[in-house]
Amino acid sequence: MHRFVKMALIAGSAFLAACATQIKPTTTANPPPQEKFSAYDRFELKRVELSPTYANNGANTKAAAKIQEYFDARVKTVVDEWNGKRAGGSATLVIEPRIEHIKFIGVGARIWAGPLAGSSAVVMKVRYVDKQSGKVIAEPEFYQRAAAMSGAATFGGQDNAMLARITTLVADYNRRNYSERVGGESGAGEEMAMASN
Repeated sequence: MHRFVKMALIAGSAFLAACATQIKPTTTANPPPQEKFSAYDRFELKRVELSPTYANNGANTKAAAKIQEYFDARVKTVVDEWNGKRAGGSATLVIEPRIEHIKFIGVGARIWAGPLAGSSAVVMKVRYVDKQSGKVIAEPEFYQRAAAMSGAATFGGQDNAMLARITTLVADYNRRNYSERVGGESGAGEEMAMASN
């Protein structure tokens, strides 16, 4: 019995430490790229990469796979449209999405621990690289969060919606910067405002 209690305390401590993990954005707005995207003839969209730091967590890897699905539906369609507009030309822009930080609370954890499981959050950076020169023309950061209470109240619905929202931000940045250099929102406006108060 004593051994069981000790193991439960260790597991509980680990759980609380995981819940305390804080993922914070660094910017509220992304600057314009150095070139408008329409200056390129071809576009190569890489698969979403997950930082190795988070790759050993099952909930995070499942969340990354879901983000890839949303990328295929929301971002890849924009890039495919761009590729269909041009014939010939060799100027190529490579788009490299990477999940820098993620804490995803799955449905099981939401049902078991509710708001005590903490908030879900994700920070993604997308590098836009001129293939010929290797020059990085933009590296915007995108952020989304699902609060602990809303995640619990929706039994994980808000946690999953967060994954869709971050890909929408990337798709919007692509569209806005195709014909002109205007930058775009990171998705962290409210979070950064709260942190500064």
